Amino acid sequence: MKKSKGIAILTAIVLVLAGLSYCASVILSSTGVGEDKNIKLGLDLAGGVSITYQVVSENPTAEQIKDTVYKLQKRVEGYSTEAAVYQEGSDRITVEIPGVKDANEILADLGKPGSLEFQDPDGNVYMTGQDVANAQPATVNDKMQNKQHVVELTLTDEGAQKFAEITSANVGKRCPIVYDDEIISNPEVQEAITGGTAQISGMSSFEEAENLASSIRIGSLSLELEELQSNVVGAQLGTDAISSALKAAAIGLALIAVFMIAYYWIAGVAAAVALAIYTTLVVAVLYLFEVTLTLPGIAGIILSIGMAVDANVIIFARIREEIASGKTVATAIKTGFQKALSAIIDGNITTLIAAAVLGIKGSGTVKGFAYTLAIGIILSMFTALVVTRLILNGLYAVGFKDAKFYGAQKERKTISFIGKRYIFFLISVIVIVAGFVGMGVNKAGGKGAMNYSLEFMGGTSTTADFGKDYTLAELDSDVEPVVAKVTGDANIQFQKVEGSTQIVIKTRSLDLDERDELNAALSENFNVDESTITAQNISATISGEMTSDAVWAVIIATILMLIYIWFRFSDIRFATAAIIALIHDVLVVLTCYSLVRLSVGSTFIACMLTIIGYSINDTIVIFDRIRENMGSRKITDKEELTEISDRSISQTISRSLNTSLTTFVMVLLLYILGVASIKEFSLPLMVGVISGTYSSICIATAVWFEFKVRFVKKEAVTQKAGSNKAKKAKI
Repeated sequence: MKKSKGIAILTAIVLVLAGLSYCASVILSSTGVGEDKNIKLGLDLAGGVSITYQVVSENPTAEQIKDTVYKLQKRVEGYSTEAAVYQEGSDRITVEIPGVKDANEILADLGKPGSLEFQDPDGNVYMTGQDVANAQPATVNDKMQNKQHVVELTLTDEGAQKFAEITSANVGKRCPIVYDDEIISNPEVQEAITGGTAQISGMSSFEEAENLASSIRIGSLSLELEELQSNVVGAQLGTDAISSALKAAAIGLALIAVFMIAYYWIAGVAAAVALAIYTTLVVAVLYLFEVTLTLPGIAGIILSIGMAVDANVIIFARIREEIASGKTVATAIKTGFQKALSAIIDGNITTLIAAAVLGIKGSGTVKGFAYTLAIGIILSMFTALVVTRLILNGLYAVGFKDAKFYGAQKERKTISFIGKRYIFFLISVIVIVAGFVGMGVNKAGGKGAMNYSLEFMGGTSTTADFGKDYTLAELDSDVEPVVAKVTGDANIQFQKVEGSTQIVIKTRSLDLDERDELNAALSENFNVDESTITAQNISATISGEMTSDAVWAVIIATILMLIYIWFRFSDIRFATAAIIALIHDVLVVLTCYSLVRLSVGSTFIACMLTIIGYSINDTIVIFDRIRENMGSRKITDKEELTEISDRSISQTISRSLNTSLTTFVMVLLLYILGVASIKEFSLPLMVGVISGTYSSICIATAVWFEFKVRFVKKEAVTQKAGSNKAKKAKI
């Protein structure tokens, strides 16, 4: 590349960075031009609208209320993936939607029932949800005594007649079931059904049958909702949460830039500029695609920043190795990018698979996390493989051609990790067992195995008029100790009602005596008029269906990652070892939650998802080096296998430690500068980063080695037997 071209590239990069920085500053600004151009923030960061519906029908069943909550949860995701829906009292449902200030624009849409249609093969509607009396999942035995998961339909008298006519005329044809214009099932009519009951078969699991039955029940609900009240509510975490997160991000990025430059010299400069472009691009994309950002979303961005640095670290380590082997700087840069490509792509694609599945199958905060993580992964790959490469080539062209600018180093000494694998296994077992013991002790003590928050357990919502406009910081410092003393609850949530002096206090479920005691305490300490205090039991905002969606999303994502790694490495042992390391990290973080008694809420799901993404990425880099060092050879010697494993870990250990350090710094700053809820979120993330690094270096490769050694021994025995047979034949 000519010097003039290098200057042109670097100038263009500087101009692009300046433009993106200006756009990001406008988007993040809360005054002037930026007032109307902010990123959408979730209820926890910016507040929104809270709408309470009254069920018009008399004596609704628990199942009807549950189905309606789930229906509304799915419907409000059209406004925001971070919306919360929960039951309040026995016949009320509250919907909280972030970023919305006018309830009127959504009231009519949310309150209407879903449209369930049964269509004939030509698409004509012959029956609606009103013709269905009930739908339940079941497991039955077919004629061959094989278990089948089905949905059992019970029809009304009028529905039974319609169903009989259509099924009699369409045996062998498919008649779709459509909910809100989407086909949710397309069963084939196997025989005329005239008895008023029917079975929909073909489900692969009981959970699939349960979801279909729920969708049919939702579409056939006769519950009518009417608006009881609507309020604009303030941020659950307060504006301090946003400013502290931004401050932590700015300081963290600055420290990472200094570290990269100090460690990698001129290549570090390229990484720092690329990281700045990456950060401004994330801000721009979040704004352009109107992604709602919440605390779990911040977790996705933190993970993607760590992965953006990780890609650069992999590339620079390769460049240094090539320079140390005697190649020119130009060749080293080119070869370094080529050799780093497979590790970067494999690591990012496995995490992107997880993000895609979570985005499709997940609900609520899980979707928000998935969206921000996917955006971060795509942009981090672009900046590492394109922007960093352009900057490095530009710097080389303008005169940075000497190897001293890149910090070339000699081959690292091989450290014996495999020989100590049983010690590492023992340490992991002790830590994980300690977590389960902690859960048992907590349960025996009546505290519950885990410290589940309101999001999972539900509780009591108390609304009181304090006659004063408290800030959330004042609520945390002044009001929380009083409420905690009465309730004994460590997970109290406050929410301000905008335009008034009312405060919503959410705690664990309180009985009548505890409610009276809380009312008296508020009156005595804050002069609250007890006649203005109202209280209602509220259901979990994370419903059973949402939890099921999240669990199944993680299971599906894990299976797909296993298949991808198996395909890429042509060895299921690599995939199995990576998944075992992933499970190890999840259990270690669970130990942290158990022993420290951290609150298990919506941020818990985001934290676990972050650890999964981080763990799998870290492990794949080492496995990629093992694959490279093995080449196409068929190794049958245990000592050689040990040497390759130890050498591969030693060659990549600087990358593992550097990436973990930069990610840890970002999370640590969130912990130091963040508000209480962010601290509670950051602590297990730090544990997860440490565990992910440990498992990648000390556990994953050791597990793969154990699997591989068994294969080596088996092959050695086979070869020995073959040799003996040959000797006998010769004699």
